[in-house]
Amino acid sequence: MSGSRSQSSGLRVQPAAFGAVPTGARLERIRRSPHFANGAFVNPEGTRLAPSRGVALEMAKGYLRKDERVRRAPAGLIPVHSTTLADLARPPASGLRITWMGHSSVLAEIDGHRVLLDPVWGERCSPFAFAGPKRLHPAPLPLAALGPVDVVVISHDHYDHLDMPTIKALAGTDTVFAVPLGVGAHLEHWGVSEGRIRELDWNEATKVGGLTLTATPARHFCGRGLRNAQQTLWASWVVTGDEHRIYHSGDTGYFQGFKDIGAEHGPFDITMIQIGAYSEFWPDIHMTPEEGLQTHLDLQGGGTGGVLLPIHWATFNLAMHSWAEPGERSLWAAHEAGVTLATPRPGEPFEPRNTPPADPWWRSVARRPAEGWTAWPPVGEQLDLVAES
Repeated sequence: MSGSRSQSSGLRVQPAAFGAVPTGARLERIRRSPHFANGAFVNPEGTRLAPSRGVALEMAKGYLRKDERVRRAPAGLIPVHSTTLADLARPPASGLRITWMGHSSVLAEIDGHRVLLDPVWGERCSPFAFAGPKRLHPAPLPLAALGPVDVVVISHDHYDHLDMPTIKALAGTDTVFAVPLGVGAHLEHWGVSEGRIRELDWNEATKVGGLTLTATPARHFCGRGLRNAQQTLWASWVVTGDEHRIYHSGDTGYFQGFKDIGAEHGPFDITMIQIGAYSEFWPDIHMTPEEGLQTHLDLQGGGTGGVLLPIHWATFNLAMHSWAEPGERSLWAAHEAGVTLATPRPGEPFEPRNTPPADPWWRSVARRPAEGWTAWPPVGEQLDLVAES
């Protein structure tokens, strides 16, 4: 669907990374969406998008405090899996293999197809090469080494999920792009042909080869330029093959709609759920690890089956919690609920059918809490404290 124009603002020359806003037939389709009202997409259950002036000032102070900055970064080099390329050369024995590349980027090999979700290979999640959150670990392998991909799935247009350098590199391939309404304007602006873009509203589906990809609701927002017009949609995604089905949350706050998604599309072999960059200052648009665990249960119809893969953490510093906190809290929330958690190192492929990697690897490079780490795995019913370094 064609029709886009560059972002408009007071700047004479717009950064290419701002992308483009929807116009023409694309904009008309957006306006017909039942989720679009009064000139903007709206969330299920409502959303507070911006903190008050006083809260914003408090946030800024927290970001500037030296002791807070130290907590938000690892103390050592993040251990990236060293044999990703060789591991991916072998087909998955079970028909489903997942490789977390860091943050929300995941390669899913499902029933003979390869799906790349929210790929971000750039050095910064920013419109500028010289400023903005920088990667805390390298990509596990070069994008060009990844090989052919059947479909690229984008959850929304924020910089840490839609990365212009990555999209431009993929624009020269034959891959199909599945994106929420309006996001296709950015892709066309960066060289992806219209015929390779599948643009979906919530609860719409498209087929790519033997896969069905369904855009499902999420509770978030959008925007790349200086003015956020809320005219591109955000989504979570269900990918269904002949034998397996998976779920990727994108970015979202918790809402009751996860139960509906699970009832219609679940249960899932694996859920990939955002558990990082949360804050009391924006509780409606990002989930805590405990909310992510509840989301997994909702998607599984209340059961504890399937594997939970925490995403949206470890790669970029985007919130005020400590760097290791999302992994640590996810570990214990899943343990207490009896849910199988996967905690691979970036680039470490695993098959959900087998025993997934589930050790707290981040402890080896995180700053140790003053009280030490709680023993893992738990020692009987007593959760002894150990002073691991």
